[in-house]
Amino acid sequence: MPASTHTVTNQPPPLVDYDVFSADHALAEAVARHAAPERAEEVRAELSGLGRGAGSAEAQEWGRQANEVPPVLRTHDRYGNRIDEVEFHPAWHRLLDRAVGAGLTDAWSRPDGQLRRTAGFYVWGQVEAGHGCPVSMTHAAVPALRKEPSLAAVWEPLLSSHTYAPGLDRPATQKPGAIAGMGMTEKQGGSDVRANTTHAVPLSGGGEGEYVLTGHKWFCSAPMSDVFLVLAQVTGGGEGEGLTCFLVPRVLPDGSRNSFRVQRLKDKLGNRSNASSEVEFDGTTWARRVGEVGRGVPTIIEMVAATRLDCVTGSAALMRHAVAQATHHTAHRSAFGGLLTDKPLMQNVLADLALESEAATALTMRLASAFDAAQGGGQDAEQERQLLRLAVPAAKYWVTKRCTPVVGEALECLGGNGYVEESGMPRMLRESPLNSIWEGSGNVQALDLLRALQRSPEALNAFLTEIGLARGADHRLDAATKDLLAELSDLDGIEARARRLVERMAQVLQGSLLVRYAPPEVADAYCASRLGGDWGAAFGTLPHTLDLPSIVERARPATA
Repeated sequence: MPASTHTVTNQPPPLVDYDVFSADHALAEAVARHAAPERAEEVRAELSGLGRGAGSAEAQEWGRQANEVPPVLRTHDRYGNRIDEVEFHPAWHRLLDRAVGAGLTDAWSRPDGQLRRTAGFYVWGQVEAGHGCPVSMTHAAVPALRKEPSLAAVWEPLLSSHTYAPGLDRPATQKPGAIAGMGMTEKQGGSDVRANTTHAVPLSGGGEGEYVLTGHKWFCSAPMSDVFLVLAQVTGGGEGEGLTCFLVPRVLPDGSRNSFRVQRLKDKLGNRSNASSEVEFDGTTWARRVGEVGRGVPTIIEMVAATRLDCVTGSAALMRHAVAQATHHTAHRSAFGGLLTDKPLMQNVLADLALESEAATALTMRLASAFDAAQGGGQDAEQERQLLRLAVPAAKYWVTKRCTPVVGEALECLGGNGYVEESGMPRMLRESPLNSIWEGSGNVQALDLLRALQRSPEALNAFLTEIGLARGADHRLDAATKDLLAELSDLDGIEARARRLVERMAQVLQGSLLVRYAPPEVADAYCASRLGGDWGAAFGTLPHTLDLPSIVERARPATA
């Protein structure tokens, strides 16, 4: 009998069959902190149920399948009829069904709606990131549609439904739920949407607000959505001219298909499960105006703000998933006479990664609570609205940029095991740059923040009030705040310095949150490294005198 050489030892068990929400101390504590006390238990139970689903082997398999079998464009049917449909693996629909069913497109009318929805998006996003795109756009379309009450009355109940109903077999108004997409970007303009050349002409003989569109959108994600918000230049007619927001359904009220030509699907670095496409409007594409003519950017800006928060949330979720995988692997893998997690240098790496993840989580959930509070009335609501004007672009800039180095270092913690596709880490690494690019890249965020500073002194006051809540609690935070004030007072060459300024604002805000809410060892390590300057150029360079084992243990997901 031949000798066996295939006995498997020293390999960690799969990180499955655990509660993704409850095992994440930073997230669970943030939700408990920001939720209304009378709803805290309800919210916790809701998120724990979603967390158990996210941690299941079944859901993780859906994520793998949706990426290994990417969507396929079918422009014509077998008879030559133009259909412009995209086919997805069944796993994609299962992921979306669970996301919609969990209320991840229903935030604007529920109490604590943004908080519970953002936390759910964070939890479920750790299963698979690509399907989060239509979930995000569906959620974010609601505030834009509210600019046109007659449209909101029809579409808001469909977009906030907990029923996922895919397919273009009938008008969306005859379905129990709908999914929304967005088309802003054009090849000649990119983020400069005012350079858009798609044009809209009032429909001859149509009703008020009806137009036909002609143009080409360079990025249109999830083209099988039921309805899209797009920007186009209005030319001609008696309603005025200028860049305007429009609603474009895939299926018209009479059941016929709207002209929505899907030219091709993008071959992307990551986000493979999601169909990002180029689409063409051929001059007969029917659309309804949303908001005033010439006010397209102000109309759609709240949608952009909501999707930017989702970019922050998605990156925070990826970081958390990467840290969970790294801490789990090293807790079960032995090398050089002991567990990797017990080695001082590995502890330094893991703790450093955990700090970045927890800071991102704390900031994400603080923004979500601000979105909830901003929907109310009174001085507190206005304070939160002003805070968001600076905190959203700062977080979008910084958190999304930290995602790639965190995922890359976490992958290295798994060694060669992390470099193979079966580990899931390469998929995360390919996904990691996306949120820094989507919804305005780094320079756009920095310039948006500068614009808010120049136009709204109240926004800076709200930001300083927020970080001032931790004044006196840590000398390094106080010193960093003082330096930030000096930076803000010097306007010489401010645009060229914008990235440095936005980075520091995000770090100081994260430091303030951790000093107020995180365990002392976490806040101490963050302030020493990110604010105090006792840090190297790579992860794993924290001061050795810190309580690194406690930070690592807090980050490691308990699976039993």
